Amino acid sequence: MSLSEGSLVVTDLRVAFDGFVAVDGVSFDAHPGEVRFLIGPNGAGKTTCIDAITGLSKGTGSVKLGDQELLGRSTQKIVRLGVGRTFQTASVFEQLSVLQNLDIAAGLHRSALSLLRARRGVDPAIELALEETGLGDERETPAGILSHGQKQWLEIGMMLVQEPRALLLDEPVAGMSQDERTATGELLQRIAQRRIVLVVEHDMDFMRRYASRVTVLHQGKVLSEGAVAQVQSDPRVQEVYLGTAAAVTPQVEGA
Repeated sequence: MSLSEGSLVVTDLRVAFDGFVAVDGVSFDAHPGEVRFLIGPNGAGKTTCIDAITGLSKGTGSVKLGDQELLGRSTQKIVRLGVGRTFQTASVFEQLSVLQNLDIAAGLHRSALSLLRARRGVDPAIELALEETGLGDERETPAGILSHGQKQWLEIGMMLVQEPRALLLDEPVAGMSQDERTATGELLQRIAQRRIVLVVEHDMDFMRRYASRVTVLHQGKVLSEGAVAQVQSDPRVQEVYLGTAAAVTPQVEGA
C-alpha cells in the first residue's frame, strides 16, 4: 500500500529506561480516513509508544509525519508540526467557559501581538470545533461543571482548533457512560475523515465498534495487526488475552 504524504509512519521504534526495553522494534502506520487503534495487555508499551511519538520519551528508530521526522524534536516542536495528544485525564481550565478554553487553545499559532489585540466575533476554527464536538450549546458553560465525557470532548476540541494533522488519544472513553462512549466513537469517526486518529484504548467493545485497523502490542513488540476480525481470530492474540477471543474484555488492558 502506498503511504500518503500525510501519514504517520512508525518504523523500528525502540524505547528503553535504565536498560529495560519498554518498546522493542515496533512498526506501524496510520492514515487520514481511518480510526487506528493500539491495544495490548498491561505493560505492552502502548502509552510509551505515543510518549515517544510526542517527545515525552526518548526513542530510536523513526517516526515520520509526512516527510517530517519527529524523533529527537522537542514536545513543543512536535505540536507545531501538527501532532495533538490527549491524556487519560482531561486537562481543561475548569474555571473558564468552554469558549474561553477553546480560545486559549486557538492562540497557540497566533503571534503575541495578535493575542493582545481585541478580536471581533468567534474564530471560525472555534465554531467548527464546537460543531464537531457537539458542545455548541455549552459554549458559555464553565468547563468544571461539564460531564466527564464533555470534558474529554472539550480537550479534543482544544486540539482541533490548533488544526492538527494527527491526534493521539490515550484511553479517551475511560470512565464514560455508554451514551458518551457512542458519541465519542462517532466524534472520532468524524474527525478522522480529514486527520490521522490513533487511539490507545482498554475498552475492547469500543475498539470492536470503531476501529478501522488494530495493532496489538505484547511485551513491547507487535504481536498482531490488521482489521478487528483478523486480530480477534489470531491464535497469538487469543493466547495473550486469557486463552479465547471472547475473553478480550475491558478489564485486561491498561496504560
